[in-house]
Amino acid sequence: MALVLMEEFGEVPGEGRVQKWILKSSNITVEIITLGCIITAIKCKGKNGEVNDIVLGYDDLEGYLANPKYFGAVVGRVANRIAKGRFVVDGKDYQLAINNGPNSLHGGLRGFSKVIWGSEGVEGGVRLTLTSPDGDQNYPGEVQASVTYTLEGDTLSIQYQARSTRTTPINLTNHSYFNLAGQGSADIYDHEVSINAPTYLPVDDVMIPTGEVRPVEHTPFDLRRPVLIGPRLKEVPGPGFDHNFCLSSPGDAWTERMCARVFHPASGSVLEVSTTQPGVQFYTANFLDGSFKGKGGASYPKHSAFCLETQNWPDAVNQVRCPLR
Repeated sequence: MALVLMEEFGEVPGEGRVQKWILKSSNITVEIITLGCIITAIKCKGKNGEVNDIVLGYDDLEGYLANPKYFGAVVGRVANRIAKGRFVVDGKDYQLAINNGPNSLHGGLRGFSKVIWGSEGVEGGVRLTLTSPDGDQNYPGEVQASVTYTLEGDTLSIQYQARSTRTTPINLTNHSYFNLAGQGSADIYDHEVSINAPTYLPVDDVMIPTGEVRPVEHTPFDLRRPVLIGPRLKEVPGPGFDHNFCLSSPGDAWTERMCARVFHPASGSVLEVSTTQPGVQFYTANFLDGSFKGKGGASYPKHSAFCLETQNWPDAVNQVRCPLR
């Protein structure tokens, strides 16, 4: 198992201290802070022995306190978008804060990514815990949540758990932005991606699923065999990929299976993603614009990273065809 270390990362006035946990195996180092369960670094060796940090982020706590693009964070209570910030549970209407066009995104104005979690070391990793009170961001029920990161060899595992005192929507994921050439590289056009999904969810002009589950065959969304991201982006309507790929039906929603693979030929780096969740949101950093200064002063322009957010389908609490509704 990995070596586990902890050090202080900073302090948020009125809220408490933020720790950084460091997980080290022979080939990989992962750094996680207790603010938002944020992965601040993943350092790994390329084929020529060079070490690259492959996730976008900031050098200090100040950057992560703002973090408008959710670099590396666990987002919730509900990842992705809820249409118009509205849903009905047990016959009661709930209205959330609107923070993404006409919709609610990633848990609201102060979701799980914006708060300091408790933490404790475990074998090969760290367990982070949070109590979200009843009514937090106008969601019902008190929620006890935990996120456990463990590193074994070349595999980083993330286990999410949540329990609520009332019926409430929960959809947790990690929002790391990857560039396998190293953070600060200009784009991801030379990366090859494959996603093992026969269908995807078309979206409307505000990125809410239309309700259709569409086959990927004969569309630019057919990523079942590896394709170069750069040429494929030219075929995708709009600014790029920001779509849920459907991995499962109700019968196998909790079966872990590999869902995606990304390969960067120049460095030899490979990222493989496995999940028990029914969907993965493939996002190509369409809304980065170079205005954010990241680690080492790096600029992060459009298409300079990708995200693979394993999760339930977007707007699941309002969508009839969601597999877990």
